[in-house]
Amino acid sequence: MISKILVATDDSHIAKKAFRYALKLAAQLKASISLLTVIDDRAFIVQSIPLEMFQSQIGQPIGDFMRRSAEKHLKRDSSICKKNGITCRSIIRNGNPVDEIIKEAKKSQVDMIVMGSHGKGTLESAVLGSVAYGVIHKNTKYPVLVIRK
Repeated sequence: MISKILVATDDSHIAKKAFRYALKLAAQLKASISLLTVIDDRAFIVQSIPLEMFQSQIGQPIGDFMRRSAEKHLKRDSSICKKNGITCRSIIRNGNPVDEIIKEAKKSQVDMIVMGSHGKGTLESAVLGSVAYGVIHKNTKYPVLVIRK
């Protein structure tokens, strides 16, 4: 029985679509939702800038912006859950998205993970990396519902 659903979201178009699927599923199953956004710190590391300068002048404002953005879309999605009578909690993590999604799934003891995928091909996934691909193929026991564009 599915009673806890983890929804990995980054507020992209496909993540919003995955959230809508999870919302309908949670309503049908009377399940709760955990909304997770992972801020990938690696996304704003610049090699040519000295680390001291990066952390004090560049890294913090970008990190703050990412956190505020995540808080805003999680608040909106939590409100939608509440309006639909679904128990919801919001989580923001920093780190590798694949690792953090799996860690949160274990910590929250969820029954399913729902996430979007931009539908990149096998070669692109191998070169660029794919969060959905990583979550599915990591040694995990959780069923993963992947919503594509």
